[in-house]
Amino acid sequence: MQQLSRLARLGGLRLRSGLPCSGSASLQGIPYILQLNLQQRDQPLYQDSTAYWSWHAACVQSCSSRSFSSTFSAAGQYVQSWDDNEKGPIDPFAIAEPEIDSISERLRQSLLTDIPALGRAAEYFFQIGAEGKRLRPTMLVLMASAFSAVLPSADLLTVDPSPVNHHPVDMRRRQQRIAEITEMIHVASLLHDDVIDNAETRRGMKALNSAMGNKIAILAGDFLLARASVSLASLRNTEVIELLSQVIEHLVSGEILQMTSEPEELLSIDHYIKKTFYKTASLMANSCKAVAILGNQPREDCQLAWEYGRHLGLAFQFIDDVLDFTSSSGELGKPNLNDIKSGVITAPVLFAAEQHPELVEMIQRKFKGDGDVTRANELVFDSRGIQRTRNMADEHCKLAADTITRFSDPQSAHARVCRRALTQITNRVLTRSK
Repeated sequence: MQQLSRLARLGGLRLRSGLPCSGSASLQGIPYILQLNLQQRDQPLYQDSTAYWSWHAACVQSCSSRSFSSTFSAAGQYVQSWDDNEKGPIDPFAIAEPEIDSISERLRQSLLTDIPALGRAAEYFFQIGAEGKRLRPTMLVLMASAFSAVLPSADLLTVDPSPVNHHPVDMRRRQQRIAEITEMIHVASLLHDDVIDNAETRRGMKALNSAMGNKIAILAGDFLLARASVSLASLRNTEVIELLSQVIEHLVSGEILQMTSEPEELLSIDHYIKKTFYKTASLMANSCKAVAILGNQPREDCQLAWEYGRHLGLAFQFIDDVLDFTSSSGELGKPNLNDIKSGVITAPVLFAAEQHPELVEMIQRKFKGDGDVTRANELVFDSRGIQRTRNMADEHCKLAADTITRFSDPQSAHARVCRRALTQITNRVLTRSK
C-alpha cells in the first residue's frame, strides 16, 4: 500500500482512504489510475503475481517519465470520487467532470455572435454556475465510455477549438458533439417553455423571458436550435441527424399535446406518459443511441442505449412531477406547484383522482376555478398519488439499470466503471430533491 501511495504521490494523486490496494494481482485490487496507465501503454494485465509485479516495476520506472505524468494530469481527475472494489461508492458526475467542463466551455465559445444581445441571451443558461445539473451530457459521456476500449486521451479532455461546422475526425469528439447538441436542444426547449408558461424563475435565477422579454427568449431558443443543427450536420451521419431531428419534432408534438388535450385525454395516464416521452425522454433516448451509433456499436447495443435513455428520461420527469408538490421554490429554483398553476396535469394528480373523484372536474377545467390549486394540492397529499408516482419512477429506473447489464461485454476496466456510473445515475434520479 505504501508503494502504491508513493506512486500516486509522484503522479500528483491522492488515494481515497479505504481504497483497496492489497497488492493482489486481480484488476480490482489495483488503484484505478494505475490501471489506466497500464491501458495507456497497451500492456495486458494477467491474473498472476509475476505479471503483477512486472507491471508494478514498470509503473515505478515510468513515474518519472513525462508521458506518465501527462496521463496522471488528465485521467487522474477520474479517480477521487469512487473506489475500484465494485462495492464502494461511485460518483458518476465526478468521473465525467473533466470532460464535461471542456464540453461546457466549448459550448460557451460556440455561441459567440457579432450581435451582443443575441449572444447574451443564448449563453444565459450556459454561464458558469447557471448550467443546471448537467445530467444529460454526463450521461452521454459515460455512455460513450461504457462502450469504449480506452480511456479518453488527455487532449480529448481539453476544449475542442474547432468551429461548430467543422467535422470532428476523432470518434470521441463526435460523441462529445452529441452532448453539446443535446444541451443546446434542451435549453432551447426551456426558453420556449418559459415563454409559454410565463415563468419568472429558472435554475434559481430570473427566467430569460422575465429578464429580457418574450421575443428575445424565443429568438434565443431558435438560435440555439440553429447552432445545434449546424453542429449536427457536421457529424455527416444521416442516422444520427435523423434521431436528433426527431427529438425537435417530439418536443413540439409534446407541447401541442399538452396544450390541446381533450377532457378525456387529460384523465389518461397513457396520454400523460406519451406526452412525457415526447417532452423529456425522447431527447435522452435518441441522444444515447446517437452516441452508441457514433461509437460503431452493434445494433443491439444501440437499441439498449435508447432504452436506457427512455426509461431514465421518464423516471426523471416522474420525479420532477413529484418534486413540484414536495419541494420548496428555493430547492427547485422555480416556483413549486407550477404545473397545476399552469393547468398541466401530472401523474400525482391523476393517481389522486382515482381516490378523490372531486379532482376530475378540476383536471378537466385545468384548475382554472377559484380555489382549485389549493384544493387539488390538499387532495394529492391526502392520497397515494405521490407514492404511486415514485413507484412508477422506481420501476423505470430499474428497467434503465437492467439495460446496462445487457450491453455487450465491456472492453476495458474504465468501461466497467462507467457502466456502474450509469447505473448509479438511475439512483441519483430517483433520490434527487431538486
